Amino acid sequence: MLPSAEILHTAVGDIDIAYNTLGRSTDPPVLLISGLGGQLIAWDDGFCQELVDQGLFIIRFDNRDVGLSSHLAGAPGSDSTAATGVPAASYTLADMAADTAGLIDNLGLGSAHLVGLSLGGMIAQILAIEHPEWVRSLTSIMSTTGNDRVGHATEAAHALLLTPPVNTREGAMDRAVLGNRVVGSPAYRVEDTEVRDRAARAFDRAFDPRGVARQLAAAMATPDRTDDLRRLRLPTLVIHGADDQLIDVSGGHAAAEAIPGAELLVIDGMGHDLPQSLWPLFAERIAALVTRAEQQRARTEATR
Repeated sequence: MLPSAEILHTAVGDIDIAYNTLGRSTDPPVLLISGLGGQLIAWDDGFCQELVDQGLFIIRFDNRDVGLSSHLAGAPGSDSTAATGVPAASYTLADMAADTAGLIDNLGLGSAHLVGLSLGGMIAQILAIEHPEWVRSLTSIMSTTGNDRVGHATEAAHALLLTPPVNTREGAMDRAVLGNRVVGSPAYRVEDTEVRDRAARAFDRAFDPRGVARQLAAAMATPDRTDDLRRLRLPTLVIHGADDQLIDVSGGHAAAEAIPGAELLVIDGMGHDLPQSLWPLFAERIAALVTRAEQQRARTEATR
């Protein structure tokens, strides 16, 4: 972990949020929102450093039910459907978006640039829809709109998502390797040893498959956001892999088409991960969006 990445905590209602910051607090704030089951360490230190080098102040945090943030007590909802085995939602993605807004408020930022990955992209979209005053710009990575006609997983990826959870460190590493082979970027392969190391660090830091199941239930219970996205008026960048097996690239196209003026960056050979060789490109594009949004914000404030 980077030297400046001390873990801090803040309360948002009944939820304790673990977070850390990187970079200078005087730079534009960029909040990174992790995907399903992803802890704040899922945003690699190297990727965060690329953003810091672009002059951005980075905030990473653990969503509720993962990492060092609050975990709900007990098992997921008992009225699971026999067909999917997915538990009934005990909270919504809107609740997770409210957690994010509370973190922005507690840090005294007023508003922030949002970068959401997969499930985190959905959360970022919902926060922009429900509380646009908190959002300066939106970057939605490998995510979708909630429309059930787009963003489908392949059969192999869907089966992986619904496979019963593991309960050992070795099992978590094996599952990560399998997951990478199914949904990882075919043109940017990661060595199994690196995948296993990342999974081991995540397991050692916090392990709660019930929490991941509750997050999945919240995602599956969330309605289509397309009409609401059409009403957004903020600088937006949509990034998606052309070879994403977990959320088909049609989900990215749908988001970019729905949000007025959104930029779309589709990467050939990229799957459902963030290949290291692409970090400089992503950082450059995110920073360009932030700069445009900051300039737009300054013009708006100057006319008041």
